[in-house]
Formats: sequence, structure tokens, C-alpha cells
Amino acid sequence: MERAKKRAGWRQLLAHMRLPLCMFAALAVLAAAGILLLRSTLLRNAREAATAFSRSCAAEEQGNLNVYETLLTFGTSALEKRLEDGESREEILAFLDMYFQRVDTVLGDGVVDPYVVLDGEILSAQPWEGDASYDYAAAPWYTQALAAGGQVAFTQVYTDAVYNRPVVTAAQSFEDGAGVMAFDILPEHLRFDTADLTEEDSFFLCDGSGTLIYQETGVELSREELQDYLTWLVGQIQSGALDEDPVIRDLNGQARGIYYTRMDNGWYCIVTVPYARILGGLRGLIWPLLLMFGVSFLVVTALALREQRLNRRARRADETVQVLGNTYYALYRVDYERETYEMIKGSDYVRDRIPPAGPYAALLRTAGEVVEAEAFRDFTESFSCENIRQLVRRRVRDFGGEFLRRFGEEYRWVSVRILFDASLAPEEVVLCFREVEGEKQRQLQERKLLEESLQLARQNEASKQAFFRSMSHDMRTPLNAILGSSELARRHLGEPGKLGAYLDRVDSSGRYLLGLINDILEMARMEHGQLHLEHRQFDLRACVEECVASFRVQAEREGKTLKEDFQAGTTSLLGDAFRIQQILNNLLSNAFKFTPAGGTITLSVRQLDGGDYAKYQFTVADTGIGMSPEFLERVFEPYARELRFSDRQASGTGLGMSITKSLVAQMDGEIHVESAPGQGSAFTVVLPLAAGQEAPAAPDRPERPPFSLKGLRLLLAEDNEINMEITTELLSAQGVQVTQAWDGAEAVERFQAAEPFSFDAVLMDMQMPRLDGCGAARAIRALNRPDAKSTPILAVTANAFAEDVSATAAAGMDAHISKPIDFDALARTLERLLPPV
Repeated sequence: MERAKKRAGWRQLLAHMRLPLCMFAALAVLAAAGILLLRSTLLRNAREAATAFSRSCAAEEQGNLNVYETLLTFGTSALEKRLEDGESREEILAFLDMYFQRVDTVLGDGVVDPYVVLDGEILSAQPWEGDASYDYAAAPWYTQALAAGGQVAFTQVYTDAVYNRPVVTAAQSFEDGAGVMAFDILPEHLRFDTADLTEEDSFFLCDGSGTLIYQETGVELSREELQDYLTWLVGQIQSGALDEDPVIRDLNGQARGIYYTRMDNGWYCIVTVPYARILGGLRGLIWPLLLMFGVSFLVVTALALREQRLNRRARRADETVQVLGNTYYALYRVDYERETYEMIKGSDYVRDRIPPAGPYAALLRTAGEVVEAEAFRDFTESFSCENIRQLVRRRVRDFGGEFLRRFGEEYRWVSVRILFDASLAPEEVVLCFREVEGEKQRQLQERKLLEESLQLARQNEASKQAFFRSMSHDMRTPLNAILGSSELARRHLGEPGKLGAYLDRVDSSGRYLLGLINDILEMARMEHGQLHLEHRQFDLRACVEECVASFRVQAEREGKTLKEDFQAGTTSLLGDAFRIQQILNNLLSNAFKFTPAGGTITLSVRQLDGGDYAKYQFTVADTGIGMSPEFLERVFEPYARELRFSDRQASGTGLGMSITKSLVAQMDGEIHVESAPGQGSAFTVVLPLAAGQEAPAAPDRPERPPFSLKGLRLLLAEDNEINMEITTELLSAQGVQVTQAWDGAEAVERFQAAEPFSFDAVLMDMQMPRLDGCGAARAIRALNRPDAKSTPILAVTANAFAEDVSATAAAGMDAHISKPIDFDALARTLERLLPPV
């Protein structure tokens, strides 16, 4: 009897615990599923992050390869052109020496080793004793370059015959196959930003055969072991073995995730991440999870006992709210097999028209009444019972979209979703509606901004492409005139009249070309924020007159009328006179360019108000061809040109108006333009300028004689033979005693060998072999002699950017003269630096 009672008690206890045990089992299943889901998420995130990093490195290296290819193509084309022009061997060698130096300047010293195979001879920037006996015809870079038919070919990694180290060679053959130019790319100069990787991660760059090019790894292996490992790893990648399960065991037996990107040239960027690091945080969840199960079991048991006392409808409503929350204005449980609905939460519109439960067709029809007409058909088809069944069969747990719904008299965006969870009800889904008007409007606005940004980027790219095409034409035109006039001058050396005309053309074309280059440099300075404005006292009338004077001769020569109207009471001002002249010069040049013979250009200057800080209006008007309304809207954009109303090609870079607008903006001014086709144009600039102090009357002083270069002793450092010859001859013609030095080291030697104060000044080129200009200046300043610190050193260089000027000053130079040399500017600079005689 006692035993029977115990058995009955156990059966009763099991009956009471059946529901809690089932719920606990469900929780255990959900927890296991959660762990698996978390594990899958961690692996997916690691794969996405590592793959993104490998893509970034691949894109970075591909960009480097594109730079090598561009430089190589440029060098090959330039060399072929010189060969076609029949240049001598010495000229070819001089060009190659210059070109190899430029390659080092662009890429950095020693990043590549450039050389050329020409007429069976290897011409290299760094000659090797074995060049003469080296069988280049059998080398892979040479055979691949010939097979590429004029395209740039990249080799796989191989051991270099010169330095016995791994290299990759980029090579390109001439169009006629008569020669090959090549770059040896040294892997040790490669650098990647691996800050996103930990010490446990590894990064490899290798070629298509698995040969190691670059590595960042904490795995302690010899290079031979690492190479064998990488060769095997690339074989696994190429065989597709890692496509489904990208995990391997490394040589230390550690499981690692393998993520890679294959570059266009067949190279691989590979990232390996230890699984222990990816899933490390998951292990710490096990014990808390077990504790959670224990607590959950007690809670679930209590809830289960309470749940038995609740009615079924309340329980179903709680389950639905638990799944969906309170973010939806309408919730329905849909039995897609019986094709019925149950309203958990409904909108006012639907509650007034259908009961809380009923046929699903009635709910779909009623909801469709407020859906926009264009979306009605898609809505009824997508949320039909038949489509819901297909979604469930495909295990789609979340499905939906957005549409416009009518709320009273207006339409607002609504999100509708079908949510399926087999653990709640295997034949039911939850249909829910949520208003997303604010979110949708933000998305639409963001999309519009992205589209506008993309359109602007495309317009800018198109403008720059047009600029480069035009710049190529505009730079070749004066170069053609210079070269052609030089050739004609040689043929008429005995005819002074013709010779003078040809030299005038050379001078005019050279100055035009210099103007183009100055515009490009000026724009580059502005884009990098390197433009600085002076704040000095100047006379506005003299400033304007100095600018206008240069155009009077042009007006007379071209048969045009130049008028000037100056109305300003206060002319002693504070500001940047040079930049004001630059603005006026750009506007006047533009007016002259588009005004035909017989036309009129007018410059008017007016003071708009008084006081210590007045506004001045500058207007440049012309009777030229004018501008179309379409071009008027983008006249100040960089690279923009108007060609519609003229049968000639516009000259210049298309940067003048953009530079002018930028200058005006930096001076806190305003600029606007009025123009119409055939009616001319008028540019108006308004600048605020502070009043300066009126200069006191100067007492009578004896007039100082003009400064002369005659008798000066100058040390000239220049490695270019032509520049050395021209500069020496022009200086000698003015009575200067010139001592030549062909590089920076020789300049230091000649200065040191001369008696103290033998040289009045040093003219120093910047880029020279053995020792550059800055290095030579530092060496001279460091000499232990009385004139080392005081002798003026002038940088004479084609490097005209602000950072170049700063570099010369830091090296101890006193002034900076840009090439081509303006000898008037040189004389003024020497007059300022040298003590008065």
C-alpha cells in the first residue's frame, strides 16, 4: 500500500512538472540555438572584417602597381619619341638619367630599380658589373614584356641576379620590339597599415604561385617553413577547398580562419585569424548560461503554474506582444492554413470595419483600401495566404516592405512585416504594421544627397578630364611654336630680321607656357590651403596703374581700346597689392582674350564708402563675345571653358576665374558677373580694404644709382648643361664673374677652396646628383670660415611650391628664385641681400 502511494505521488508530481520541463527544454534548445547563432555571427563578423582588410590592402597595392605602370608607360613613350626623333646616345643617356631621378623622386629612393635594354645594352640607374654578360633575353621579365605586345607585364616573384634577393619586375617593350624598359620592385619597401590586426593575426602578400612578397605575422617560423606553408595555403585556396569552410590548422596545430582577396594581376592578400581569438568570448558564456538555466528552471516552473490559471487568449496575446513589442500600431495573428485572422491590436480604420476575428480575405481587403493605388496589387499578392505558405516552406522568418498609406487626407510611409516563429505556432504568422514616415523621409533625403554627391563627383571628374585634354593641347601649342621657331632660327642665322622675329615667338610662347604652369601651381596651392595673404601698406592708384600699363601695349598691338576710370578718395591702403593685381590681371586677360579687334575693355575703380575700413569696387567690362546662360552658372568652376560662341579654341588652363574667385573669397570680398551672348561681359569685384597711413613728405635725398650686377662674383651650382650655359652667358653679359659647379658637392668644394669673401653670393639649384641644393647649403653654412654664415645663398629652382620655399629657408638659404630665372627679380633680390657699395 505504501509503495502504491509513493508511485501515485511521483505520477502526480510528474504531471505537474510536465509543462515546466517542456518549457525548460524549449529554453535549452533556444539557448543552444543562440550559442550556435552567436558563434556563426562571430565567425561571419571576423570573416567580413578580415576580408575587408585584405581588400583594402589589395586596393592599396593595386594602386601602387598602377603608379608603376603609369610611370613605366610614360618613360617608354618618351624614350620611343626621342629615338624616333634621332637623338644622340648622349641625349638619350641624359634623358634616362633625368627620368630615373624623377622616378626616385615620385616613388622614393630605392623603391624601384629602373633600367632599359636598348640596342643589346642594359642602361641602368645603378649599373652592375655583370650587365655585359647578363643574358637578359632569357630573363622572364624580358620575354613577358615582348609577349605582352606593348602592354606592361608584371612577373611573379623571382630571385634577382644582381642582388640575389626576391624582386618583382614590371616591364614594357617598345612598339617595334627594339627595346624594353623595366622596374625591379623591391618587396622590402612595401608598407601596409596593419593597425587593425592583433599580434595573433597574420597578413601575407604573395604572387599567384604562392611565393611570399610581404608578411606581418607573429608565428615564429623560418622563411623556408613559412614559404612552404604559404605555397600549400595558396594551393588550398586555388583548389576551392576553403570556399565553404575557410579554416585550416597552421604549423603549430592552431585552428585559423583564412580570408583572402585575389588581385587583378593574380596576387593574393591573405589574412589568418586564430579561431581561439574569434570565439574566445563565447567560452565565458557557458557557466553563466548554466546558472541562467538553473534560475530559468525555477522561474519557468513558477510561470508555468501561473500560466495554467490564465485563459488561452490572454496567453496568446502576451506571446505576441513578447515577440513584437509595442512599436506597431496594428498586430494580427494569421492562420494561413485556415485562412483566418485574429486582431491583437488594430488601427481605428480597421476596427470600425471588421470584427476582432474572421476570414483573412476581409482583413486583406480592408487594409488594401488605404494602400496607395500603385502599391495595391503588390500588397495583395505579397501578403496573400498562398504567398505566406511559400515563405514558411522556405523558412523565411521575416518578410515585408514599405508603402504609402492614407491617414485621413494625407499619405504617410508604413512598414508591413510578416514574422514567423515555429516555436509559437507552426501554422501561424504575425502580421504587423508600423509607421515609418520619419525614417523613410531621412532615407529618401540621404539617398538624394548621395545621388547629388555622385552627380557632382561625375561632373568634377568630367571637368578634370576636359581640363587635362585641353591642357595637353595648350601646352603642346606653345612648345610646338618654341621648337618650330628655334628650328627656323637655325636656318636663318645670317638674317637678323627673321632671326629676331623667331626669337620673339620663342619668348612669347615661353611666357605663355610659364603662365599656364603658374595657373596650375596657384590652383594646387589653393587646394592645399597654402596661400597666404600679405597685409602691407600700398597705394591703390599705383597698384592699378602698374597692372594696366602692361595691357596698354597689348591693346595697341591688337587694335582694341582700353579705358580706365579711377574714382577713389583714399588710396593709401593696407592689404595684398600683389593679389589685387593678380585678380585684375586675370579679369583683364580674360576680357582681352574674348574681345575681337575694334572692341573696348573698360576698368573702373570706385570707393563705395568711407571710414577706416572701406569697400572698393573693381569692374572689368568688355564688348566681346559674351557667355551663354548655361556657362554663366559655372564660369567660376575649375577647368570650365566657353567655346560655344567662337570658332577658335580657348587657350589657358580654365583655372583663371576659379583662382580669382578663391582670392576674392579669401580677402572677404564678393564677385559676380553679368553677360549675354554677343553683348560682352562685366565682372565686378568688391573688396573691403583698411585705410593706411599717408606717407609723409620725404626730404630731398641724393638719387641712388640703379643697382647693377656688374663686377659681382657668383658661384653657380647647376647640373643641367643647357641651364648652366644660358645662365652663365646671361650673367657674364651683365659683367658678372661666374664660377661653375656641376653638383652640390662640387659647389661646397669650390666655396671651401676659395679665399674668404671670394664670392658675393651663391646661386644654388635644388635637385642635383651627389648632394642636393639644401644639403649643399647646410654644408656651406657649417664651414669654419668667416664668410660661411654671411654669404647670401639663393635657391634657383623649378620647385615653386610653399613647402619648397620653406625647405630652402630651413637649409639656411636667404631667398628663393623660381625657374625660369627672371633676371630683374634676381637683381632686386641681390640688391636687398648685398650690403650697399
